[in-house]
Amino acid sequence: MKSEYRYLAPALVVWGILAMGLFSSCQKTDGAKPTNSEDSSGVAVGRDEDSLKYLMYQIMQVSQLDGGRDVTYDLPSYYWYDQVPELDPKSKAYPNADSLLSYMKTFPKWNGKVVDRYSFLDRTGSIANQFENGVVDGLTGDLGAKAGFGMEVTYTTDGGLWVLYADRNSPAGQKGIQRGWQITAVNGNSNIAYDGPGGQHVQAVTKAIYQSDHTALTFKRPDGQSVTYTLDATPYEVNPIIFDSIYAVAGKKVGYFVFYTFSGLENEQGAATRTRHELDQEFDKLRAAGINDLIIDLRYNGGGSIGTAEYLDSAIAPASAKGKLMYRLSYNDKMTQNAGVLGLDSRVYFSSPGGLQLDHVFFITNQFTASASELTLNNLRPYMDVRIVGDTTYGKPVGFIEIPISDYNAQGEEVFLADLYAINFATENAAGVGNYYNGIPPDVVAHDYVGAPWGDNTQDENLYRIFYYLRWGNFGGSLVRNAREAPRPAAIPGSIPDNRFRGMVDYRTSRVIEAAFKRASHR
Repeated sequence: MKSEYRYLAPALVVWGILAMGLFSSCQKTDGAKPTNSEDSSGVAVGRDEDSLKYLMYQIMQVSQLDGGRDVTYDLPSYYWYDQVPELDPKSKAYPNADSLLSYMKTFPKWNGKVVDRYSFLDRTGSIANQFENGVVDGLTGDLGAKAGFGMEVTYTTDGGLWVLYADRNSPAGQKGIQRGWQITAVNGNSNIAYDGPGGQHVQAVTKAIYQSDHTALTFKRPDGQSVTYTLDATPYEVNPIIFDSIYAVAGKKVGYFVFYTFSGLENEQGAATRTRHELDQEFDKLRAAGINDLIIDLRYNGGGSIGTAEYLDSAIAPASAKGKLMYRLSYNDKMTQNAGVLGLDSRVYFSSPGGLQLDHVFFITNQFTASASELTLNNLRPYMDVRIVGDTTYGKPVGFIEIPISDYNAQGEEVFLADLYAINFATENAAGVGNYYNGIPPDVVAHDYVGAPWGDNTQDENLYRIFYYLRWGNFGGSLVRNAREAPRPAAIPGSIPDNRFRGMVDYRTSRVIEAAFKRASHR
């Protein structure tokens, strides 16, 4: 490992420079490759892994940088750095960087409970590509699994396998695959009934749908027709709006859209993404319709870019919120002392309103609704009538600044090691409400019947309750009216190993750091 650090002028002090970081996602798979290998247990070992352990620890816990002119900046980046004891990152007690990070995460506490279930390393760099650039590439997540087919599936209480949703622009979406379709066979094998966590059927389905280049799936559609499609895992631009519609309910116009991810509005080059175009078109449509109420379905939305959350909040908020405080960000004490040096924002304000005049905004949530999704609905609560239907959210009032970590090999070539996502900040709304580590509870609980197609208020209990409220002023009873009614398929949480991203990332600050690095590199 090359151990020399770069020391820059105060305005250019950043952790990514300490780690000799690359800031362009598209470069992360180019050039020299890491020299790691795996032992018999599958644990990464080797020189690059040692470098990653050391640099990760320094960035999170130490980061003492010489700013020049006899000024030293003490800048640990981890939000809970002061709760973690001094550790030796070179110790063999930590076989790899992930094991060291897992141990560090056991120390931060909130109300006596371990609180960091969020921080992780992305060794592929694909998280940034998806949530900043709005592109799902050939790799995804910290497991390095294939991109898959742009769809999520779940087992249900009847043992069946169902489609939760599919991105319209993904390989699955391009085939017309939708929520409410049941999967009856995988690669010709119909013996796929749920057999418990880690069961052979579950493992085979997980591998075929999430870790394969090509898979043939047979579906039973809501009309009873059986179809088989062969899907190829290919990159695609994210379209975060899965479904949208405008309804007439009790003399009112009600807008509804399903938003499954907070992909970024601008890519690394500053150009508008597909996400920006789709959101602009959606809100143009809602304004033109003159809607009175709005329903945003976030039940599977694990978050993403906080810039997209801010867009949504400003588009939804009443005109009276313009220029007012949207939310606050807080950092650890060291970062707070040097916020000006780092270019950190501690307050975000509503921009120009979106022109909607809403009586209510309803959010549909469940345990998968996390981070940027929770931020969005929490920010609006001080300014308008916000109603939540579904289930308690995941509980993540904290977020990340993406910090790429790179090193140099013996030939002087830069080697990307990982993107570090370790909690850097916490948020609270204008009323001072934050710390929802246990999740945000709904105003009324509604079951998630996954056999119901999007937008069908006669089968989707979440929409059923919202429409009931709009008609009668309360959420009414369950969609299941008597014991003789046939059971509806409801999702079994965790029936498919869930490696989906949950978080919110401040790419705005990441870009400030990137610009600083580029200026320094040309001096």
